Amino acid sequence: MPASYRSPKTRIGPSSIEGRGLFARRRIHKGEIVAIKGGHVYDARTLARVKARIAASYIQIADGVFIGALTAAKLPRNKLFINHSCEPNLGIRGQIVFVALRDIAAREELTYDWAMEENQRARTRCRCGARRCRGVLTGRDWTIPRLQRRYRGYFSSYLEDKIRAASRR
Repeated sequence: MPASYRSPKTRIGPSSIEGRGLFARRRIHKGEIVAIKGGHVYDARTLARVKARIAASYIQIADGVFIGALTAAKLPRNKLFINHSCEPNLGIRGQIVFVALRDIAAREELTYDWAMEENQRARTRCRCGARRCRGVLTGRDWTIPRLQRRYRGYFSSYLEDKIRAASRR
């Protein structure tokens, strides 16, 4: 299975958000590639079958299509350890590339907002602790106008297409 890529400027460490997280070892500049998601591409039915074994080591890349590990044995090479935050410092370019939204200082935890890639029925209590924390995350948060403005250009490309289509109506 293709492994995910994590920049040599990053390290995995204990996170105050959730378990382990990805952190900057040294300064990361705005626009710099921080990580690239690798893995198997699969549909929602397959995700439902394997989700308990792979935890949150997948991302959505199209409606009903995901990329990630298929088995727990593949997690060490696949998981990015990028936790969610309602005030993220990473965004998505294309479908699987995570880039810095701003300059990031050494030792900062690297985070992205699930609203940047998720479009499914879901509801999760947020534990990010950010000043702008939404409290509850849904799989449709990408439809929130203020998030569309804040993350313009940093949504997964399939969600960027949906946002453009909706704005033309």
